Amino acid sequence: MLSALEKFAPLPLQESWDNAGLQLGLTEAEVSGALLCLDVNEAVVDEAIRKGCNLVVSHHPLLFRGLKQISGADYVQRTVIKALKNDVVVVSMHTNMDNALDGVNWKIAERLGLGECRFFAQKAVDGIEAGSGVVGELPQPMAAQDFVQLVKRQFQVECAQCNELLQRPVQRVAICGGAGDFLLPDALREGADAFITGEMHYHQYFGYEKRIQICVIGHYQSEQYTAEIFRDIIQRDCPGVRTEIAETVTNPIHYY
Repeated sequence: MLSALEKFAPLPLQESWDNAGLQLGLTEAEVSGALLCLDVNEAVVDEAIRKGCNLVVSHHPLLFRGLKQISGADYVQRTVIKALKNDVVVVSMHTNMDNALDGVNWKIAERLGLGECRFFAQKAVDGIEAGSGVVGELPQPMAAQDFVQLVKRQFQVECAQCNELLQRPVQRVAICGGAGDFLLPDALREGADAFITGEMHYHQYFGYEKRIQICVIGHYQSEQYTAEIFRDIIQRDCPGVRTEIAETVTNPIHYY
């Protein structure tokens, strides 16, 4: 099953600073069930155990920076201990899934009903087509305020952080899930009317008034449907494996 995920989003597509792939455990074990999620923490491992899943597939890696001890001092160490004690394998598909064809950004585009989608900020890795962002077209132009409301509905967000509302219709939309503010200049070069991402630095909002509609919806919110990609890959290529999308909400940010 790991090979099916890596065929879809090959590990060479990940960024140099990333740590995608096998995180914990032995891959020779027969899979009793796969729990699919955005983040891995103790509650997610508990859910996997409760549901009889000995595999967790996450988007964000559990092991991102090296561990110098495993003593239970923080949630990462405690999650490692719990997973190993209960023979739960953890696999993460991170920036390789962000950069892959039909990956995270394509899922966002699908949720918005965009057509004519293509990569921007393209790259080729080992001859594989990839890109940091996706740009596509709304079926019909729409007012900027209506576009923001569409995004909020489709991603179930309480609020969106935007610059001044654009005073012209929005149709071409550029997307980068997660922390994507580095792609804002590329989105402009693509002629995008709007740019959607998960998080953006304060100073990045300046200077884009009347040029592009910025819509920032939260890191978790932008990538929340990534588990559906994992599910579809596994159900197609490993039809005998039971899949469960995690019910545990791991978003650490709350809005009051």
